[in-house]
Amino acid sequence: MKKINWKKLLNVVFLIAVFSVTMLIVFDGEDFGQVLDYIQTASFIYVIPSILCVFLFIMGEGVIIWYLFRKLGVSASFYRCCLYSGIGYFYSSITPSASGGQPLQIVAMRKDRIPVAMSLSVLGIIAITYKVVLVVLGAVILILQPVSVMSFLEPVMFLVYLGMGLNVVTIISLLLLVFRPNIVRRFLHWVIRIVHKIRPFRNLQRQHDRIENLAVQYQGAADFFRSHKGVIAKVILINALQRFSLLVVTWLTYCSFSLEGSTFPQITSLQGMIHLSADMMPLPGGMGISETMFLDIFRPIFGDDLVLPGMVISRGISFYAQVLISALMTIVASFTTKERRGRKKK
Repeated sequence: MKKINWKKLLNVVFLIAVFSVTMLIVFDGEDFGQVLDYIQTASFIYVIPSILCVFLFIMGEGVIIWYLFRKLGVSASFYRCCLYSGIGYFYSSITPSASGGQPLQIVAMRKDRIPVAMSLSVLGIIAITYKVVLVVLGAVILILQPVSVMSFLEPVMFLVYLGMGLNVVTIISLLLLVFRPNIVRRFLHWVIRIVHKIRPFRNLQRQHDRIENLAVQYQGAADFFRSHKGVIAKVILINALQRFSLLVVTWLTYCSFSLEGSTFPQITSLQGMIHLSADMMPLPGGMGISETMFLDIFRPIFGDDLVLPGMVISRGISFYAQVLISALMTIVASFTTKERRGRKKK
């Protein structure tokens, strides 16, 4: 009988609990039937391009993983790299602070015989550039302070500054991890010593040797990226396009109600500030924060009647459809890995 994976089960329970609380808060005092009626007035011709934008968002990270692995000389098909992306987004969406995405990506890559040091370095670069794009967007808005954007952000400015600060701290920490491998080496040796005191290893020296071997490979990957700034610049560009594709969903939702008066740059900028604010919050996919911020920010733009239906459509596609698509990709990755391992054994 297969053992129950309690960690995964708790993550699912936690996700359902947060989702339930979010729905209770969002729909408190609302006429659910009327909300559905308003949703039905939206032109669903915009749904297909919205879902395509979400798909492109997931594929964007697959492109970056494939590109970076090629530069490092690691053999990985574009198809597998896209599946790694799906795994990352799925587990990031169902775990607090998106903590489960990268570890599970590393596990999947390791099963495909990709060195852990290489996957660590690549995912570190992706995490940094992903957050750099967010912080640059936030910095531009906060420095220029366009009236068309700032006037709508007033009710949530505390969350905007908090998200900005947390992302900057995270970027600095990740830069140290990627470009100062000695810090990583010392930290891992310290972890091994702590673990050894709690649960002794049979051969402690072997564990330290493994860390040294990992550090050497990690150092090589970090040196490569440090000396290839053009590669990093291209990754930032791809990341910006990837992030932009998800922001477009809110604009398409706005268009689906045949609303007028707000511009494309205004709506995508406001949605970008929501992403910046919710990105580092300790909830799966920024759940709860993203929904309430949308209602606060976009109420003057969508109107009292359509802001909740607009949030349901926009958030439903940009996040919940993303979870569904990445979940399917995770399942495909799991089965195809088992098939490949089965062929190798034969």
